[in-house]
Amino acid sequence: MTHLFQTIDTPDGPFTAVAREDGAVLASGWTASVAEALARVRAASRPGDVREGALAAVDAVRAFYAGDPAPAMDVPVDLHGTDGQLAGWAALRRIPAGNPLSYTEFARELGNPRAVRAAAAVCARNPVALFVPCHRVLRADGSLGGFAWGEDVKQRLLDREAARPARGSGGSEG
Repeated sequence: MTHLFQTIDTPDGPFTAVAREDGAVLASGWTASVAEALARVRAASRPGDVREGALAAVDAVRAFYAGDPAPAMDVPVDLHGTDGQLAGWAALRRIPAGNPLSYTEFARELGNPRAVRAAAAVCARNPVALFVPCHRVLRADGSLGGFAWGEDVKQRLLDREAARPARGSGGSEG
């Protein structure tokens, strides 16, 4: 299966997304290197044929940087991992923008509040940065913890979301 990639400039540096032709994102992050983005995907799931092309997912990245983090959670993702990783990545997508969790709170969301290291590992192995917002998980003391694309990028993402959190889905719009 052919995959497409697109790299755009953002205030945090180049951002590359790799997706199936149907738009589901397999890999993404703040890099201009397709190989670096794909290195975060399990070797057996990496595509052999990747070509440059326009991706709808990039519109969600642009929306994020324009102040609306919500569209990134609507982008389909193509994730390959253990059952625990898949459950963790799905849980990360449910964390509201502007309301980060601690690793302990995230472990609780995953059903085992004592499995803080496992919760952190789910974040560390996330291959689709921004679309699975692992940047929304912090240390218990509020410090950043790690981030594959740099703690400076993580802080700026959190700052953007705190300034303008995602729209709620429960209210009516006029």
